[in-house]
Amino acid sequence: MLSALILLALPWLASAFVKGDGAMAVCLLLFFAVNPLYFLILGASAGKNIPQLWSLPLLSAILFLMGTWIFFDMGETAFLMYAGVYLVLGVCAMALSAFIRKRNA
Repeated sequence: MLSALILLALPWLASAFVKGDGAMAVCLLLFFAVNPLYFLILGASAGKNIPQLWSLPLLSAILFLMGTWIFFDMGETAFLMYAGVYLVLGVCAMALSAFIRKRNA
């Protein structure tokens, strides 16, 4: 539910209500601060129970791609790169969280 809010609703809000240079600033904030931080937190929490939560980073990357293609520009290939980087961030955070959890247990 939180993924849908962050990865679908925030791009919609940015495209619908912010115009001009402000829209660019909001998009930069989303793409370089909010989304990476969200994927790191999501991956770290998924690392606590990988057998059940392994798909969260993948599904969230797909939601990001859907949100950006729907509200910004359908088929823009740059968003594929962003989704890939976010997926890598989420998977690395998940692996690191699982490693730390296993080491401390």
